[in-house]
Amino acid sequence: MIINELLQKENMSRYRLSKESGVAMTTITDICSGKAELDKCAAGTLYKIAKALGVTVDYLLENNKVQSVDYRCSFEVFKSNTCHRVKELGDIDFIIDTLEADDIRKLYNRQWYRETLYLLAMVDYLSRLNNLPICTNYNDIRRQKLEKLYFPAGVLVSYTATGDERIKDEALANAIPEFLRFNIVESEVRNVC
Repeated sequence: MIINELLQKENMSRYRLSKESGVAMTTITDICSGKAELDKCAAGTLYKIAKALGVTVDYLLENNKVQSVDYRCSFEVFKSNTCHRVKELGDIDFIIDTLEADDIRKLYNRQWYRETLYLLAMVDYLSRLNNLPICTNYNDIRRQKLEKLYFPAGVLVSYTATGDERIKDEALANAIPEFLRFNIVESEVRNVC
């Protein structure tokens, strides 16, 4: 657990963390023992702990993956989160962050292939839009694709409700080539709330 590691690194006791952060000792004990999950804590609590330890809240959460290493959200949620990150960071910073963190390879090593290919498609697409060269570190992954076409949930719901094949045909016609190469039908990555 990251809090225990930081306490050890800073040669700080749980009691001192409690005093310096203003977070109740019982809460600190629950977090350090694993009884309370860090990602379920209130934002204010996380902020106080992070400040006392000299790190950011993001650092705490990103490095506290011990308990949730295998957690996998739905693919639709992953797609939405990815699009939101693009919107928040901007194209170039998104590409840089993704490549520096080697997120594509990490997802691939977990065998989360839909997420891998979606993220790679996003990086390739944004690279094309911004006239950037394609990162060649993932050429081995670029040779792969999903076994069958993956349509967005909205397209599938509309198709199921109407039975109209034109819905799928239109989605395919409007698909972004970088995504379609991996059998992912995606046409809108910018229009996120």
